[in-house]
Amino acid sequence: MKEYSVEESRKAWENNAAFWDDYMGDASNRFHRETVRPKVSELLHITADDFILDIGCGNGNYSAYLAEKGAEVVAFDYSRTMIKLAKKRQRKYQDKIRFHVIDATNKQELMTLERSRPYTKAVSNMAIMDMAEITHLFQAVYHLIEENGVFVFATQHPCFITLTDQYLTAHSYKDIAIEGQSQPHCYYHRSLQDLFHTFFQHGFLIDGFYEESHGQQETPDIIIVRARKIAKMERKWI
Repeated sequence: MKEYSVEESRKAWENNAAFWDDYMGDASNRFHRETVRPKVSELLHITADDFILDIGCGNGNYSAYLAEKGAEVVAFDYSRTMIKLAKKRQRKYQDKIRFHVIDATNKQELMTLERSRPYTKAVSNMAIMDMAEITHLFQAVYHLIEENGVFVFATQHPCFITLTDQYLTAHSYKDIAIEGQSQPHCYYHRSLQDLFHTFFQHGFLIDGFYEESHGQQETPDIIIVRARKIAKMERKWI
């Protein structure tokens, strides 16, 4: 998927950052509160002694939610403007959250993420679909989290939410997510098998999965996946 580069994607989010921060505010929008957050939080099973990596954190609203539950959080986004806004908006949690500008597609940058101990969990809310490449991220998360640790992510449902008629072929396109944002941003489509195989190839076992729709419709908008890091000896049968 080289049609839209990482830099092109980052530029769009730099331009949209202030609008998104203002729109999401302190509590996020209804879609995140009612459709994304409940099942993500259920699968993540947040505890007070957790050390959680928040991937593609945006303005830090979910990072703040984790901090309110007692977790210690390291959060990152590749938009420098978004991280600046996140630090300002979540300053009351500065003793619980540390924000960084990191590109999730860059293995070297990912491996610089601070950690006083292995992360117990990793989470990504509606950001995987914005990433031009995910292999390095999955490799890094496997390395950074503890044995039996989990990686939970939510992303748009690849079977139902796309502007194209392609499903099996990975591809990219541009669209807006919130009416009023200054410019379209890049979406990167991957089939379910592409997403799941990337987990399997890097030592994860999927042990939690939801499809959620916003409202009462029967067609789901998003998927929420929990992948668990399994010990090397347990991987022999895969």
